[in-house]
Amino acid sequence: MSMSANDSDSGTIKPQIKKILAHLSKKPGVYQMLDKDGETLYVGKAKNLSNRVKSYFTKHSPGKMSQSPKTELLVTYIEDIHTTVTDTETEALLLENNLIKKYKPRFNVIFRDDKSYPYVFLSAGDYPRLAYHRGAKKEKGDYFGPFPSTSAVRQSLSLMQKVFQIRQCEDSYFANRSRPCLQYQIKRCTAPCVNYISKEDYAKDVENVRLFYRGKSEQVISRLQKKMDKASENLEFELAARYRDQIKQMRHVMQQQVISGTSSDLDVVGVDYASGTCCILLVFIRNGLIVGNKTYYPKVPKHSDLDEIITSFLTFYYLSGAEVPKQVFMHKLPEDAEAISEALSQHKGSKVELKVASRGQPKEWQAFADKNAQHSLRSKLNSKSNFTERLMELQKALQLESLPKHVECFDISHTQGNQTVGSCVVFDDNGPKKSDYRIFNISGIEPGDDYAAMEQVLTRRYKRLKTEEKPLPDLVIVDGGKGQLAKAEDVFEALEIGNVPLIGVSKGSDRKVGMEQIWFPGQHRPLLLDEDSKALHFIQHIRDESHRFAITKHRHQRKKSGTKSLLEEIPGVGAKRRQSLLRHFGGWQEIEKASAKDIAKAPGISLSLAQKIYDYLHS
Repeated sequence: MSMSANDSDSGTIKPQIKKILAHLSKKPGVYQMLDKDGETLYVGKAKNLSNRVKSYFTKHSPGKMSQSPKTELLVTYIEDIHTTVTDTETEALLLENNLIKKYKPRFNVIFRDDKSYPYVFLSAGDYPRLAYHRGAKKEKGDYFGPFPSTSAVRQSLSLMQKVFQIRQCEDSYFANRSRPCLQYQIKRCTAPCVNYISKEDYAKDVENVRLFYRGKSEQVISRLQKKMDKASENLEFELAARYRDQIKQMRHVMQQQVISGTSSDLDVVGVDYASGTCCILLVFIRNGLIVGNKTYYPKVPKHSDLDEIITSFLTFYYLSGAEVPKQVFMHKLPEDAEAISEALSQHKGSKVELKVASRGQPKEWQAFADKNAQHSLRSKLNSKSNFTERLMELQKALQLESLPKHVECFDISHTQGNQTVGSCVVFDDNGPKKSDYRIFNISGIEPGDDYAAMEQVLTRRYKRLKTEEKPLPDLVIVDGGKGQLAKAEDVFEALEIGNVPLIGVSKGSDRKVGMEQIWFPGQHRPLLLDEDSKALHFIQHIRDESHRFAITKHRHQRKKSGTKSLLEEIPGVGAKRRQSLLRHFGGWQEIEKASAKDIAKAPGISLSLAQKIYDYLHS
């Protein structure tokens, strides 16, 4: 792409920037945007440095996609540009990652956790110990992991103590024992320190631990079963009981952790983004075992999109010392997926694939990761310190007389006008107060009349509060624009409620998150808050929560009254198969709870059809 006077706004480009743009290389490389003090504002990589850097200063013609607000803001600060040419895009990606970690530019997505990850360590020697390890791998022995957190390692070590009773004490302690310690008394160690177990038998337990951490749990159980049978034949019932208990413990662990159909090492990336906060949750699967997950809350600049966030995360995390698995699954591949995959492959020394979890078992893992990311983000948003700041900003933005410690928000949900429900969610200064949430079943209105539905919900809610002489909220928010707000005003006037602030929230003309319009009674123009405003984040949060609550209750009603008809809508599910499903599960509730594999156990239902049924009922 060459710049001409017609496609560039030459009048607004600073003279020193013009000179730089005229002599840019067309090779791959990294560019740094600097401010007037020489501080790095942004670091990026490009296949073609000239095209990429010039694109920041291109004036777009009418009808073409304009620059993002983030880019427009960045350009206003740029006083200098430094570029570094590389041989390949992969080299550029690696250099970009290093520069971002070094300079932490404010327009880049920044991840703060750069610690090493913990391992389980099995030492060498005649009586190896099993221990927690973090840092350089200097001692001889086996290292299993990495695990996502210290708690995951502790949980794993506790399990091994219960099943195989391998010692975990320090070598100095082990060498100076004259009698067994408490761990032997509570059956967490076989006391090799005082020769209560032979070297050979201890070695067998150690080998079982190795097999377990290498994902060969079934092989371990098979060995234990043979030993149990042999002990029973030899009338060694106490030893047989020990093997039986080990098998029982192993089976319990496998039910919780084993992932069917794989022995590969892989990670699954779950993402959720709301109210100016992003959560990335990484699920670790090693040797067929879920070993835990780890959550990140990156510092996200204004107007960043998920594609940029995911790209930053993948390069930051895997090029910062974490183990790189063979496969990384995610909901959607970023634009630079091919370059990232090549960079990770070079870093690992073998092929690394980035894949979309679109079907089968990976899709279930993805759903698990996404669900937990959503839960973690909700918990983060609901933290008390976070809420206090947002309420103070809300008071300032809306010019309220006092801090709104009791806020109520209303939303309407229906399906093509039918089964209309209204939700009321309540937030106090500690966050959502779910015990005060209310749902309203709407009747006696024209189908699809959201204004009438909102009027009915507000009337029922505040008429009751006034009758029971309960305190009114400090602020009421209705999900909608001027129409819904007008109905709310009518209700407040009819009920003689004159001292409660009232606003409406609509998504604006293009319905983008961050472009919400705040409507006030009697005003014809909405208030627009900055996308990074904590007041806006609070409004988005309570609006989204009221929508989620309404949708959840509405779907519950719909499924309760019409799951049979929902099954009728699925291609391949005829009368006989519906009858088979209902007979096998005993009702629609159990079908809804079942996994795709459980649904496939019903007579006449294949695994592929079961997946279709599961996807439809959970879409």
